[in-house]
Amino acid sequence: MRSYRELFRTPEFTPFFLAASAQTVAQTMGGLALGTLVYRATESPLLSAVSMFGSSLVQVLGATFLLSAADRLPPRAALTALPLLFAAATAALALPGLPVWALFVIVLAKGLVESVGGGVRWGLLNEILSKDGYLLGRSVFNMMSGLMQIAGYATGGALVALLSPRVSLLAAAALYVVAAAVVRLGLTRRPPRTTGRPSVAATWRANALLWSSAPRRQAYLALWIPNGLIVGCESLYVSYAHESAGTLFACAALGMLAGDVLVGRLVPARLRPRLGFPLLLLLAVPYVPFLLHPQLPLAAAAVTLASVGFGASLVQQERLVALTPDALTGHALGLHSAGMLTMQGVAAALAGSVAQLTSPAVAMTAMATVSTGVTLSLMAVGRREERAVAPVAREA
Repeated sequence: MRSYRELFRTPEFTPFFLAASAQTVAQTMGGLALGTLVYRATESPLLSAVSMFGSSLVQVLGATFLLSAADRLPPRAALTALPLLFAAATAALALPGLPVWALFVIVLAKGLVESVGGGVRWGLLNEILSKDGYLLGRSVFNMMSGLMQIAGYATGGALVALLSPRVSLLAAAALYVVAAAVVRLGLTRRPPRTTGRPSVAATWRANALLWSSAPRRQAYLALWIPNGLIVGCESLYVSYAHESAGTLFACAALGMLAGDVLVGRLVPARLRPRLGFPLLLLLAVPYVPFLLHPQLPLAAAAVTLASVGFGASLVQQERLVALTPDALTGHALGLHSAGMLTMQGVAAALAGSVAQLTSPAVAMTAMATVSTGVTLSLMAVGRREERAVAPVAREA
């Protein structure tokens, strides 16, 4: 599969794509509204960051106890039920007078459910397109995510400014309902990819099997840590530039879109593996000068450039899918999604804590510096292993 036209001619891809688009807009609108609501109530960068990305913190619990469900649930039924649950949770966040602690309970419960959703969604994408089309399909989803985030942050920012954060949350809840309807009407009924009942023991066995391979471990670490640390930077946009946070989020989405087009469509397949680590460095380095607290135009340019580096995830995902047995594809991609989101939540909490003690600009620079160091370390480990394997390959 080599073209976007072929993708959209594939049966079920279009409704699957449209449902995910509606869900992405709902998620971004809801996140910005909630972050603004919490910041106005508390004036705390930490609580604002955690409200936007805190649902990711419990993804590790889902990956530990629930992820076997990703391959053991009927995909259409699961992907219909999940947005309806998200709609109910988002509508509950809009209730007037809800205490801050109750907001966080809802956010964390939503994150626990989301930990299974990623595995179901990306496992189904791999079924619809097969492994040879997965990278192109995922790049289109990432591009859609960038565009829908731009739309979501722009719309959410306008609703927050002109009306209120609660109105934006209610609009997000309505979009979740639309996503559920599109899935139910547009996808066919499929059996689960794996037989048996979901269980903690099955989740642990599959996690142990996936983690037992050194190449898969390296792919997971590259997908989780540098990316997560930079999302920690993004979690501080509201406290860094309160009135212009929507602009920075939109610029980040625009840069991510450019990176996905570059990696998914323009770079030849033989060159893609070489871009993984350079793109991770690009993801972090433009945030280092935030220590100087650049004005909005320079900050927006730096954010856009850095976000091109999110294209590295496509390189690592392609490698992960190639290294994973078909029966575990949903679980493996769910583990990637849950681990990535968990790291993003941890990084958001860490960045918010540093910002609370220093300033958002200092915290953003610190997170970018650590991300750069982690990427350089992963590069060094990868090169050592390549040198160790090369003599064995020559002897064979």
